[in-house]
Parts: sequence; C-alpha cells; structure tokens
Amino acid sequence: MNKTELEKYKAVLEARMAELSRGLRNREDIAIEKTPDALDEVQLAGERELAIRNLDRESSMLRNVRGALARVADGSYGICMHCEEEIKPKRLDAVPWTKYCIRCQEAADRNEFETESSDSMNELLAA
Repeated sequence: MNKTELEKYKAVLEARMAELSRGLRNREDIAIEKTPDALDEVQLAGERELAIRNLDRESSMLRNVRGALARVADGSYGICMHCEEEIKPKRLDAVPWTKYCIRCQEAADRNEFETESSDSMNELLAA
C-alpha cells in the first residue's frame, strides 16, 4: 500500500472516529423515565433498549476504528491479523476498520479460528 492510499484510509478513519465520538456523547436516550401510564413505560423501555444497543454497537465500532488507526501508525494497516496476507483494497474501501481479510473474516464469523483473547484465556487456564 502506498503512502497516498494510506493517508486516504487514515482520513476516512479519523472522520469516522470523530462522527462516532460525537454520537457517543448523547446518552440522554438511556435515562430511565417514570410515567404514570404503564403503556408509556413499556414504550420508553423499548426505546431505551434500542438506544443501549446502538450505543454498544457504536462503542464497539469506535474501538475497531481506533485499532485501525493504531495499525496505520505502526505500519501494519492493511495486513490481515490472522493470516498476515494483504487485505484487498476493495475490502478496505467497504470496511476501512477491518482487521481481517475476507476469507479470515468469514472463518471468524463461523468461529473456525480462535481469536487472540481466547488463545490468551486458554494459555491461562492451562497454566
């Protein structure tokens, strides 16, 4: 990957990080509100649950974006963290924060390989 492409992805990642950071500051949707009407409380609880799921999803994505920016900084961006092959530009254009090539991502989605955290946990349990 050349320097121009790397700068392009870095700019995209930084813009996404700024967007996610702004969204995570807005947490009033998860406040618990009491109303005298039971139906209103059920509706508010449903809306709160949706807001919590969105907050969780955006927090996870922000961690992935920060991880991608760290890989840009250390020079490992665009390299699959599992097989160490280069990630195709088409995949990086679609999901710039990805840490796996498409083949390894599909395997991870099917749980065909263990992640780094489960490897560490297995080592701790074996000791």
